[in-house]
Amino acid sequence: YLTSLVSSTPYISARDTAKSCFPTPLRNVAKKAEKTARAALGHGTLFEERGFYYIGPVDGHNMEHLLSILRNVKDAPKQKPILIHCHTVKGKGYAPAENSNEKMHGVSKFDPKTGAQMKSNNGVPSYTKVFADALITNAKKDKKIIGITAAMPSGTGMDAFGEKFPDRMFNVGIAEQHAVTFAAGLATEGFKPFVAIYSTFLQRAYDQIIHDVAIQNLPVRFAIDRAGLIGADGHTHAGTFDTAFLGCIPNMVLMAAADEAELVKMVNTAVTYDKGPIAFRYPRGCGTGIELPTGDETLKIGKGRIVKKGKDIAILSYGSRLSECLLAADMLKEKGLAITVADARFAKPLDEKLIEKLATSHKKLIIVEEGSRGGFGSFVLEFLNNKGLIGTNLKVETLHLPDEFQPHNTPEKQQDYAGLTAEKIVGRVIIK
Repeated sequence: YLTSLVSSTPYISARDTAKSCFPTPLRNVAKKAEKTARAALGHGTLFEERGFYYIGPVDGHNMEHLLSILRNVKDAPKQKPILIHCHTVKGKGYAPAENSNEKMHGVSKFDPKTGAQMKSNNGVPSYTKVFADALITNAKKDKKIIGITAAMPSGTGMDAFGEKFPDRMFNVGIAEQHAVTFAAGLATEGFKPFVAIYSTFLQRAYDQIIHDVAIQNLPVRFAIDRAGLIGADGHTHAGTFDTAFLGCIPNMVLMAAADEAELVKMVNTAVTYDKGPIAFRYPRGCGTGIELPTGDETLKIGKGRIVKKGKDIAILSYGSRLSECLLAADMLKEKGLAITVADARFAKPLDEKLIEKLATSHKKLIIVEEGSRGGFGSFVLEFLNNKGLIGTNLKVETLHLPDEFQPHNTPEKQQDYAGLTAEKIVGRVIIK
């Protein structure tokens, strides 16, 4: 009742009229008296001090109450910003959602009796699990490895790491900036911090990545989960920009896993790399089903690989689209074209020898990445241009995510819309 009263137009109008009529000394006394009274009734003076007209707390689940306040505010005099403070509970009335800190936010199918999410079980581990298992394997042998996440332990696989090494796992809450600076401090003391954060959320810590990690050239390891399109979670969660926004930072090493076996090698590489910051990106969902390496195999920094050899056209893939590139190569073989497929592995530093070899031995080069403009393709184009390799003897195409925020959809339809499926790659190859 009191919240409805102070949000009403008569109250706000009378309040403003009285303020204009009182001389300044009385106005200050009245303001202080009202502030004291409203604070006693549960109203926040924190927001009032910042220039808001504060209304609340409001029960956000009481629609009759909430709607009456919204109507009041809609008609209120617009003399200062109005802040409505609502209290809500995630999944209110449905115990499985109320009791789940990290899950039951999305639209996946679930069992209404238990709340268990219904996910396909094809026996192939997710990239997240592969990362967590590889990190745990390394941490058993290296006590300097530390795990850090920002309120997403199960989403990043760091919950499994924490079960094995509770004293070496830190969940800092929704504070990505702190996670990065914390990791930087650990790195100065000889630890090997792995910061596991979704690509889209790593953007929040960009200033700390530059100032606290890269300028100091500290060996912080960034495990970038959910890189690329992620289906029904939509554009707010799509890992679109990390290659572009990290690639322009000095001292940074960037890797992208083409499959789960490559991801294991990249985790091993990050463990042993101590010359500065290093990041590796990997997608959401299950892997390809490839056999995982059992040893401590690492990658040579800045070294890609030829996966399939041909003589006509080259496809250079960075990251998880490699399987589609190989499928496209098989489809093009039926059209009489011999295709070379290469896995770049690194966006920074580039494998310049590999790229130059592809450019000088093929008539067309297709660059494929599941990232935004300004990323891997741009790095390759700059190199080719500076070397004078782009011209009449070589045509270059860059395939990347469209320059827009893609809407929610299935991953397959999102990939098709982005032009990153085998069929769409074939179409770009055969265009004269």
